[in-house]
This record gives sequence, structure tokens and C-alpha cells, in this order.
Amino acid sequence: MNLQLLMFVGLGGAIGAMGRFVMMSAIGHIGHTGFPWSTLSVNVLGAFGLGAVIELSALVWSPSPEIRAMVVVGMLGAFTTFSTFSMDLYFLLNRGAIVNASLYAMGSVLVCLVAFWAAMSLFRLILS
Repeated sequence: MNLQLLMFVGLGGAIGAMGRFVMMSAIGHIGHTGFPWSTLSVNVLGAFGLGAVIELSALVWSPSPEIRAMVVVGMLGAFTTFSTFSMDLYFLLNRGAIVNASLYAMGSVLVCLVAFWAAMSLFRLILS
């Protein structure tokens, strides 16, 4: 294990976790609809960010292993949250909100996939 690489991941993780906290706090205060909009938002934005990083790396940017690990594993890994997605889904199901739970589960996967694809396509179009 490379200590320098680990430190970059930790730094990125701190930045990503703080970004998630700020964004989820801001969205959480917009309205309490019973639907986990804040978790969905950070996961969609994170998927878009990862798509952008992947496409930028393929076309014009050659980050060092430390920077790549800091951004992908640290920042985006800590910014997005599958564990909170799982908790939100559990509580929706536990409350009997089957329609919202189904929309959340399917919507999260589909919208995140579309966001990832959109970022890759957008950056490919801009940079090619």
C-alpha cells in the first residue's frame, strides 16, 4: 500500500463527504416530501461527475494515479452514497410507500445511468 496514494484518497474523501453533507443539508431544507430527493441528487451528480472524469481522462486529461484516486475513489466515492440509498429505500418500504420505493429504486438506477452516459457524451462532443 502506497502511503501517499492513501493520503490523496483520504483528502478526496474528506472533500467529497463535506460536499455531500452540504448538498444534502441544502436539499433537505427545501422541502420534506417524504421522498429522498437529497440522496438521489448527490448520487445523480456523482454519476455525472464520474462520467465526466472518465471521458476527460480518455480524451484530454492524464491525471497521476494519486489525483485519479483522490477524485474517483476519494471525492466521488465519499460524495455518492449507496448506504444512504439503501436506508432510504428500507424506510420507504417500511412505511408502506411501495410506489415511492419503487420509483426511487428504479429511478435512482436509471437516472444515475443516464447522468453517467450524458456526461461522457457531453464531454466527448465538446472535446472531440
